[in-house]
Amino acid sequence: MRIGIITESFPPEVNGVANSVLRVAEHLVARGHQPLVIAPEPVTGFAADTQHGFPVFRVRSVPFPGYRSVRLGLASPAIQRALLGHRAEVVHLASPFFLGALGCRSARQLRLPVVAVYQTDVPGYARAYHWGRLAEAAAWRWLRDIHNAADRTLAPSTPSIERLAAHGVQRIWMWGRGVDVQRFSPAHRSDPLRQALAPEGEVLAGYVGRLAPEKQVELLAGVAELPGVRLVIVGGGPAEARLRRLMPSAVFLGQHRGEQLARIFASLDVFVHSGCHETFGQTIQEAAASGLPVVAPAVGGPVDLVEDGVTGCLVPPGDAAALTAATRRLAADPLGRAAMGRAGRQRVLARSWSALGDQLIGHYAAVLGERSDAAGHPDPVSPVPRPGTPAGARAA
Repeated sequence: MRIGIITESFPPEVNGVANSVLRVAEHLVARGHQPLVIAPEPVTGFAADTQHGFPVFRVRSVPFPGYRSVRLGLASPAIQRALLGHRAEVVHLASPFFLGALGCRSARQLRLPVVAVYQTDVPGYARAYHWGRLAEAAAWRWLRDIHNAADRTLAPSTPSIERLAAHGVQRIWMWGRGVDVQRFSPAHRSDPLRQALAPEGEVLAGYVGRLAPEKQVELLAGVAELPGVRLVIVGGGPAEARLRRLMPSAVFLGQHRGEQLARIFASLDVFVHSGCHETFGQTIQEAAASGLPVVAPAVGGPVDLVEDGVTGCLVPPGDAAALTAATRRLAADPLGRAAMGRAGRQRVLARSWSALGDQLIGHYAAVLGERSDAAGHPDPVSPVPRPGTPAGARAA
């Protein structure tokens, strides 16, 4: 198959959307398919694009207000020309909103089937950035129009499916995210790194992710003050300066990726996640693969990824005291931490990028088949799948 992937973000940006698109495209190439990635131009140059085993087409972009490293792709007729030049058979919209909206329109004009992957809680971000209820409602209308124009929407978690369906999105299937269980593994635990981070033998509680208002990292201030616990924060973003002032005892390591990030994960004792707007929570999977118990809010993606009392602790969303208390309990219970870490890793072993990538290829094949059936049969020959039908329930 020839797939046009239109994404709101792509490396060198560091976030869940960019990482998952890269892994999907790599898997497609490995399976003999031909992806084209269409993405906003980054802040830095384009040299990295030549290192991929697939073409990357960049469109002009502008910085997201207040967060210059996040780019918003601008409308361009070149998107349609790129799809035509690639001879795309199916279009994949990765977390569509700005660039994805135009990509969806271009695909419809070219009569190409579309798979839209829901990955970013934009309405939730509208709340986090205090844009008001009108902005949140407008974001839902915009998302609903994009996703309902697609042949199917893939959502990463049960709460995401329920939320999309409640806002009128149709034709929803479950599709999660893969994790590299070789890279993220307890085997990469580093005693020298632990000594550098916790010279007094403190329990290491870590957060990995963007430092932006929607991530609510300030809720970890109580964790930073726990006796015998050292809070380690990995990531960067517009909230970093404020968070450094708020949590002077925390260790801020900046952005890391690849083997160094895997080493940091494996060297922690507890993973703490604060944000309440996660449609999935890729860093939670990476922490579990690294053998860590996870403390996270009981909302959105974490609900599917963390089993309370078995692989970690789920706490009320937005409750800083509950995050602190759960971390305190785990810090005082090394045997419990170890048992939860083993259980968490066992559960993610089957969620490889290879397995999830093959599921995605099944969705591409399904929408191509549905278009072919519709062309040959003007009247529907099977019912439209109801919202929430899990991946694999119909021709996945």
